[in-house]
Amino acid sequence: MSVTIASLLYLVSSVLFILALRGLSHPVSANRGLTYGMMGMGIAILTTLATPDVETYGLIILGVMIGGLIGTVTALKIKMTALPQLVAAFHSLVGLAAVCVAVAAFHNPEAYRIGNAGDIHLSSLIEMALGVAIGAITFTGSIIAWGKLQGVISGKPLAFAGQHIMNAGLGLGLLALVILLCLSGSTLIFWAIIAVALILGVTLIVPIGGADMPVIVSMLNSYSGWAAAGIGFTLQNPLLIITGALVGASGAILSYIMCKGMNRSFLSVILGGFGGDAAQTTAYSSGDKSAKIGSAEDAAFIMKNAARVIIVPGYGMAVAQAQHVLREMADTLKSHGVDVKYAIHPVAGRMPGHMNVLLAEANVPYDEVFELENINRDFAQADVAYVIGANDITNPAAKNDSSSPIYGMPVLDVEKAKTVLFVKRSMGSGYAGIDNPLFFGDNTLMLLGDAKKMTEDIVKAMEA
Repeated sequence: MSVTIASLLYLVSSVLFILALRGLSHPVSANRGLTYGMMGMGIAILTTLATPDVETYGLIILGVMIGGLIGTVTALKIKMTALPQLVAAFHSLVGLAAVCVAVAAFHNPEAYRIGNAGDIHLSSLIEMALGVAIGAITFTGSIIAWGKLQGVISGKPLAFAGQHIMNAGLGLGLLALVILLCLSGSTLIFWAIIAVALILGVTLIVPIGGADMPVIVSMLNSYSGWAAAGIGFTLQNPLLIITGALVGASGAILSYIMCKGMNRSFLSVILGGFGGDAAQTTAYSSGDKSAKIGSAEDAAFIMKNAARVIIVPGYGMAVAQAQHVLREMADTLKSHGVDVKYAIHPVAGRMPGHMNVLLAEANVPYDEVFELENINRDFAQADVAYVIGANDITNPAAKNDSSSPIYGMPVLDVEKAKTVLFVKRSMGSGYAGIDNPLFFGDNTLMLLGDAKKMTEDIVKAMEA
């Protein structure tokens, strides 16, 4: 295949990737966006395999078979609740791939046409240094994020004395090493960059609390894109550069949107995060207040006699896989003439759009699902707010307690509803480790138990 034809096909792939991002911006067009993305990637792979630079197909076919098998098994076995940690794990692989390509190019520059051993082109050294640094940070940072999401590592911030000074020192040291590599081309400095970047990936993410995880997942997505773009220059592959830039830019924009939705600056998230401070989780757990505990029958009676019900899904719904029975409950309510809406907080769950994906899986109509800014004013007119597995995103402390770690974060105004039905396994704090005073509100009825089982019992009580 000629270079001209390959470039044209790469251009087609790039356009399809842009259309994929456009399609994924709305649930209605998401399937079409995925189709565009798969078409673009298919064209990109076949075009690359047909270029003259590919001299043997044996290892490529073996790699495709192994990777395809792992991907197929993962896709078949993964649960929707595990999507956030799966995304984090995939980000780590992108970062590792960038590091591996950079290592191969650095030790065999002739094969990549970027110079000779010990005399690599300056532009290639710059691209390689940036790509390997970002890739290494992405690799270890994504592993830590996966551990926090999976529960292997505590979701609370693991802060330590002098962490900001240490991270600043590592960052400046990494920058100095990149400059030295460009000046000297030293193998020792190249490996030092990898080592420092791997450590920095850990120290940056470890102090970040669970409430900030959606932003971190988005940020690591951006990092993986920039790492791919950097390596694209090393490989002299225009499609990899374009694709990496698309992923990097879109991830950065999404991170900004998430931070705006949390009333947080991106820098404040990176420098610390919030949640999990044990000293701040005792205000409502001392026993000086009592919560009203209700049953499925109580909830069924209240909702059947309501005119407007707003459902607020959270990670607890995802864990219990309750989205299908939740849709059944909503359909039952609508059959009794009840107006039903769903309220989605931008950081509900463990990754951006987590709740939207689960509700779409249950075929919840798109026109019943509203984002925070479009639904918050409706809570004051709602008879019932049915909170299922959400905690931090409904915590009124974010609005009225200036000492709270989440103060200033926009939350859903569920407490303004006439009755709040709060489905939760226990009275414990949320993922951010912060107690919720809403549990003890005069208009709150706690429904303690598994989200799916409780909702199933409510549906049965309605039908009875």
